[in-house]
Amino acid sequence: MDDIRAFSGEPCDSFKQDFIRLIEKGKGGSNFFFNLLNPQTFDVLAISGGAANGAYGAGLLCGWSEAGTRPEFKVVTGISTGAIMAPVAFLGSNYDGKLREFYTKYSTKDIVRRRNPIIGALFGNSLVSARPLERIIDSYFDADFLNHVAVEYNKGRRLYVGTTNLDAQRLVIWDMGKIASIGGDNALKLFRKIILASASMPIAFPPVYLDVEADDTIYDEMHVDGGVTRQVFFLYDVLQGLDSAIKEKNFDISRLRYSIYVIRNGYVDPQYNEVPDRFAAISERAIDTTINAQSIGDLYQLYVFTKEGRGNFNLAYIPGVHKSKAKELFDSAEMQELFDMGFEEALAGYHWRKAPPGMVDGE
Repeated sequence: MDDIRAFSGEPCDSFKQDFIRLIEKGKGGSNFFFNLLNPQTFDVLAISGGAANGAYGAGLLCGWSEAGTRPEFKVVTGISTGAIMAPVAFLGSNYDGKLREFYTKYSTKDIVRRRNPIIGALFGNSLVSARPLERIIDSYFDADFLNHVAVEYNKGRRLYVGTTNLDAQRLVIWDMGKIASIGGDNALKLFRKIILASASMPIAFPPVYLDVEADDTIYDEMHVDGGVTRQVFFLYDVLQGLDSAIKEKNFDISRLRYSIYVIRNGYVDPQYNEVPDRFAAISERAIDTTINAQSIGDLYQLYVFTKEGRGNFNLAYIPGVHKSKAKELFDSAEMQELFDMGFEEALAGYHWRKAPPGMVDGE
């Protein structure tokens, strides 16, 4: 399968040409990705990682649908738990039931199978088996689902999921719509494996191996949670040179407008919590602190990109007043509470933040 992925930080000509073809296809017509003749704003959704905290984003999306104000997004990106949410959100409000079910029905025992931690650490590649999660992903993303993604792709909408290539230490951005449009068993298997890889936290979850052929040689790549390299992403770094290419087509780029909605499935404010003087507790807290700090940096990158372009930045996140009562990795009671919180906030008309934490809205 050619031209189905790009490496973050490296301009990708195939992705850039794809966007240009969308512009040319729509010029003067009603199916207009960037409506250059009659300027309008198109909507982008970027969903972050956050494991079980994805319940908040799922509730937000469902409440947004219920309020009747959720747009049809032209571009959707997802990473880690957001990789599970993104394809469902991409297909629209009719699939909200899948979001609700995934983030309120299951608990840890439904998602992972525990292994002996000593054997897993010394002789295996993970502490748990992700086979239960793999079965859930296979049931949610079937051939019919893939066909619906392909239909939307052919309409000019785009869906991207990020994984981390651990061998290369790089974020890989996958064009999930193009994979779906190729169709067939191989495309379906790859679609599922990418989602599983993006949601597979290393050490805890086993890595996912993808077979690759290059220069007539077949080898495998080790892919893990996209959140290792990025907590939330857009395509600005692989679309470098897009504005110049558009100008060469004699299009007026000043007429391009967009709104980017970022759902951070987590906190942006530090959360005080006394840490027990034990190895596991210290490790967990240190990793959580690192991820939160990384997410703030990713939000600032998106904000700067949006402000330097012609975008409107919108951010949602779990409010700092909420104190987690989770007793396990995927605590169904806590996830239900987060889902309900997100749902009610969206239903009441969510107050989207216009700047990352530490900046005044509109600065």
